[in-house]
Amino acid sequence: MWGGRFSQGPSAIMREINASIPFDKALWRQDIAASKAHVVMLGKQGIVSAEDAATISAGLDQVAAEYEANGVPEDWDLEDIHMTSESRLAELIGPAAGRLHTARSRNDQVATDFKLWVREACLAADAALGMLQVALVTRAEEHAASIMPGFTHLQTAQPVTLGHHLMAYYEMAQRDRSRFVDAHARASQCPLGAAALAGTGFPIDREMTAQALGFAMPTANSLDSVSDRDFALDYLMAATQCALHLSRLAEEMIIWASQPFSFVTLPDALSTGSSIMPQKKNPDAAELVRGHSGRIAGCLTSLIMTMKGLPLAYSKDMQDDKPPVFEAASLLMLCLAAMTGMVEGATFRTARMREAAELGYATATDLADWLVRQANIPFREAHHITGAAVKLAEQKGVALDKLTIKDLKMIDPRIDERVYAALSVEASVAARTSHGGTAPDEVRKRVAEARAALGLEAS
Repeated sequence: MWGGRFSQGPSAIMREINASIPFDKALWRQDIAASKAHVVMLGKQGIVSAEDAATISAGLDQVAAEYEANGVPEDWDLEDIHMTSESRLAELIGPAAGRLHTARSRNDQVATDFKLWVREACLAADAALGMLQVALVTRAEEHAASIMPGFTHLQTAQPVTLGHHLMAYYEMAQRDRSRFVDAHARASQCPLGAAALAGTGFPIDREMTAQALGFAMPTANSLDSVSDRDFALDYLMAATQCALHLSRLAEEMIIWASQPFSFVTLPDALSTGSSIMPQKKNPDAAELVRGHSGRIAGCLTSLIMTMKGLPLAYSKDMQDDKPPVFEAASLLMLCLAAMTGMVEGATFRTARMREAAELGYATATDLADWLVRQANIPFREAHHITGAAVKLAEQKGVALDKLTIKDLKMIDPRIDERVYAALSVEASVAARTSHGGTAPDEVRKRVAEARAALGLEAS
């Protein structure tokens, strides 16, 4: 490839550091598609003959068939997927293959291929998140009224329902989906035809190639076209946020599956044992999801550091753009599959959850609210009275609703027997009827809305 400019070939070190075929061969489908769109346009515009265009297109189909059957060969002397495909095309059809690269550069070629790949990755992530949402909604509907402790600081706070808790992750997944959809939309401009950096003097039709490849339009600036990797960063940012959400869910599953909690039994298929302790059932899949989130965030950091100081237009540093995206995408899809399976297959121990909800004086806020509503006491004063009631319950070693009315009246004479109706965990949960609250009826409303948004039949 360099014979016209260099008298000697690259050194072994240069050959190894320069070659990207070990990883960019993953772009072969996008590379063939973009090349076919390009040569069809060249033929229509009369830049190459119709006969050559047809020969090249048929040859590209043959190259694609070989790759599909046997994989992409790795010849480091050819450096990348673009030269690998063009070299094989030349072997198949002869000199006409050399006309394929008319009016384009590897700079706009790789930007186009990579953007096509990332757009597909965005759609794949969105679809996988949809499957996770289906699992979350299904289990949330099943447990709309199953009571569990809600936590702040990992301390018992107020009773909630398991359905409400699971629907919180539905909302996180919904935001994740919106980020991937937005990333896909922002990647809707096609770089093909920007050539090396300045465009081309050939009368190409960039609208034609953009439409053929599923883009909305061609990019507007040739310098930006070949130097832009915002679309890859958009994907990695969305993937990182999604991975953080998956890690939070994984962490809760890990905690809930521990013996002190015993809120959930995880599926055998997503757990492992111990080589020495036969009683162990380890939440390894959840732990790996938690760990993989760090790797995905690292991929984002890697590409940010690669791009942070590059002048326009293309620099060879940008060859390092693909490994972190490929790695993050592979890890993310695996994590989404693992957590979807975990939600679907988990056995929730609702009796244990309800028992835990009764501990830790989780209905203390309900006592304060009752004092505000029934005794017309300012909330701050009610908060103080409730604190005294909790202290007395701790001293007696009983739950709040097990304090006698005499005990409560000693703290404040305005308390009467009606207070007990507010102190059960069922009453506490049922009272939270504000929009988005944990009352079972509210949870069922959110589930119905989610089912409709997901295109599921009403249950």
